[in-house]
Formats: sequence, structure tokens, C-alpha cells
Amino acid sequence: MRLLPHPATEDIELTEVLRALADPVRLEIVARLSVAGEMTCTVAGDDLGVHKSTASHHYRTLREAGVVLTKQVGRLKYMSLRRADLDARFPGLLDSILRATLHPALTGDRH
Repeated sequence: MRLLPHPATEDIELTEVLRALADPVRLEIVARLSVAGEMTCTVAGDDLGVHKSTASHHYRTLREAGVVLTKQVGRLKYMSLRRADLDARFPGLLDSILRATLHPALTGDRH
């Protein structure tokens, strides 16, 4: 297993996180990861309606902003949310964004 380059937790910047999450495709990827936990890039990109190279750009943007962790195992790349790191830097931000994005039944909200 090999980790791709990621910013350290203390180097994650709010402006970069928000910029990464401002794109609807990237927001959809994050929403999928929040439900699934960890996914291969191939599965995360299913039905996004973008070319493979465009999806790769979105994955890279999310990784470089510190939103996702990407690891390579053989030929496959796996992504997961850096929820603990984001919560440490910006408490409640990711949950607020996901609540506004996802259906309440998927987030566990009952309000």
C-alpha cells in the first residue's frame, strides 16, 4: 500500500476545502464517501457523468485540499474522507455540508 501526497492536518486550509467542495461533482463524491466509507476511485466515479480524466482531476483536487485520503493498493486507488482531520481543523464543517447535501435518512438526522 502506498499513500499519495496529502497535506498534514495542520496544513489543511479552510479556503481550499471550501473551494474543493464548491464543485457539484466533487460534492457528490464526498457525499458518496460519507455513506460508503471507503471506495475505489472507479466505483466513486460511477455515474458522475464525467470522463475518467475529469474524475481524476476531481479526486486530486479533493486530496490536495485535504478532504480525502487516497491510498494505492496494487493498481487500485482507494479513497476515504479525512473526517477526523477535518473535524479537528474545522469542527462541524463536514457534517453541516453533508446535512445540506444528503437526504436526512442517509445522514441519520431525524429533524
